[in-house]
Parts: sequence; C-alpha cells; structure tokens
Amino acid sequence: QVQLVESGGGLVQAGDSLTLSCAPSGRALASYAMGWFRQAPGKEREFVAGVSRTGSKSRIADSVKGRFAVSRDNAKNTVYLQMNNLKSEDTAIYTCAAGIVAVDVVLNEYRYWGQGTQVIVSS
Repeated sequence: QVQLVESGGGLVQAGDSLTLSCAPSGRALASYAMGWFRQAPGKEREFVAGVSRTGSKSRIADSVKGRFAVSRDNAKNTVYLQMNNLKSEDTAIYTCAAGIVAVDVVLNEYRYWGQGTQVIVSS
C-alpha cells in the first residue's frame, strides 16, 4: 500500500499564498497520477487538482481555477499544490492522492490517500 505524506499547511491571512507538498514514503512518484482534494467542515470532500504521471497534463477545479496550480517534480519525488490569493472558503483539510494508470492522464478517482494537512485562512 502506498503511503503519502503531505506538508505545508498552516494558518494564513486572506490574500496570502501557500504551497503544499506531497510525497510517497519510500516509493517512486513517477508511476502515479496524483491529485489534491480538500474537505471543509460540514462539507463533502471535493476534487481540487490533478496531474498526470509525467506532469504534461493537469486539471484544476472551477472553484479554485485561476488561483491554484498543481505541478510535480518526479526527480524530487514530490507533487505540489500552489495556492494563491487564498480566501476564507479555502479553509479545509487538504489531502493528496495517488492512482495507478497505464497512460499519461489526469484521474478523477484515486486509490491511495494521505492523512491530510490543514489550511486555515483568516479574513
């Protein structure tokens, strides 16, 4: 089973930027399509962003499009979520996920999940 570890969460002010990182523990990242999800209090978990195995393709949720970006560095075994112009409604637990696919595509559903990192945006 793949173990994923997120980092970079914290408390920020509205309008600030923050970058989250995710890496598999003791595993190579290159074989996996990666995604980011978030879950706010009282809300269902939602898809935020996804990136294909090579990083050539990505998809950003409409709710954060234009403010968030996803990228990966397979040499560093790390995937990133760059969050800009953060808003109070971005407050959530952010979780990265991994999925195994044979082709270089963005996934909507994932098999392996991290524990999450908390992002709190104050107004």
